Amino acid sequence: MASADIVRQMGENVRPLSLSGHVGFDSLPDQLVNKSTSQGFCFNILCVGETGIGKSTLMDTLFNTSFENSQSTHYENRVKLKAQTYELQESTARLKLTIVNSVGFGDQINKEDSYKPIIDYIDAQFEAYLQEELKIKRSLHNYHDSRIHVCLYFISPTGHSLKSLDLVTMKKLDSKVNIIPVIAKADTVAKNELHKFKIKIMGELVSNGVQIYQFPIDDDTVAKINSTMNGHLPFAVIGSTEEVKVGNKMVKARQYPWGVVQVENENHSDFVKLREMLVCVNMEDLREQTHTRHYELYRRCKLEEMGFKDTDPNNKPVSLQETYEAKRNEFLGELQRKEEEMRQMFVMRVKEKESELKEAERELQDKFEHLKKMHQEERKKLDEKKSVLDEEMSVFNKRKAATELLQGQAFQTAPQMNLKKDKDRKNY
Repeated sequence: MASADIVRQMGENVRPLSLSGHVGFDSLPDQLVNKSTSQGFCFNILCVGETGIGKSTLMDTLFNTSFENSQSTHYENRVKLKAQTYELQESTARLKLTIVNSVGFGDQINKEDSYKPIIDYIDAQFEAYLQEELKIKRSLHNYHDSRIHVCLYFISPTGHSLKSLDLVTMKKLDSKVNIIPVIAKADTVAKNELHKFKIKIMGELVSNGVQIYQFPIDDDTVAKINSTMNGHLPFAVIGSTEEVKVGNKMVKARQYPWGVVQVENENHSDFVKLREMLVCVNMEDLREQTHTRHYELYRRCKLEEMGFKDTDPNNKPVSLQETYEAKRNEFLGELQRKEEEMRQMFVMRVKEKESELKEAERELQDKFEHLKKMHQEERKKLDEKKSVLDEEMSVFNKRKAATELLQGQAFQTAPQMNLKKDKDRKNY
């Protein structure tokens, strides 16, 4: 019987029982709280928006501190993700906060691929967690979870509509991260225009199929407030770390010639709503949604790419061991097939090389025979010339000998002729 059937039968055989006295496992929630408090929590925020829109200022205002931020320029040739991790503590709760800022987003002339570095970064964090999860010796309790839990998408306060870049980016991100859209620098838009702008934004998101994060309403303790806050999306926020005296107290605000805009005044800004929803009420749900929805989707797709499935072609449950064995056999069969192909290819290449070598050998032999024939002909011609030359030398030597003989005879008769001439001269 398959393990899934056993588990199913065990679930069907569960019977509720009443206790006759105190046992003590009602302290499990307290144990869980104590353990979580001692281990601490992690929360990772991705801020996506154009340069200078107020991402860093809002983060400083949101967590009531001053993070180390360097001012970005508008001259980045591509989008880069910059992550900074901080240790925060409030009362007994310790929070490891990671803020990821999109540097250079929207600054390029060609914005077609501006979202790709963001997608790659989110997938890289999922992949790192998956690799840790698949290890034989895992240490997930000590692992620094860098998966993005929420994306605060900063919308420019144009007052008209979303930019095409915003729609494309949020559409690509909605299946990978929880998106909370916020209208940045909301004090630059009139209040009545801001309300129309919110309605316009939500209409465009719905018409383009962009799924933003909806605050959960399945928990009765927060259902009412979350349902109300869902109607306020996107939040129109203002960020400022400067304190201005209003009445008898100092408040975070922005000072203008025409008046003061208070950050935490709900008549001026939705900042308080954002902080309450993001930090106070739904932080754990954002973490849970990241793990159970977005990471599980990535994990399932990756394992399916690797060939792992939960059911066979007949829709019957398949265990991981069976899937592994099937994949292993498939891999070994593929390996053998490739080995056979390589062997046949090697034999074919060897035969081709042998034929090439034989052809080259035949050509060399033909060339050798041709050169040998030419050499013999040249030698024959040289021999003929040598015999002719020898004959000519023989004739020459004979002529030379005859000439020398005549010259010798001439030298012998010359004195006798001279004596005869002398005698004849005396007689006269």
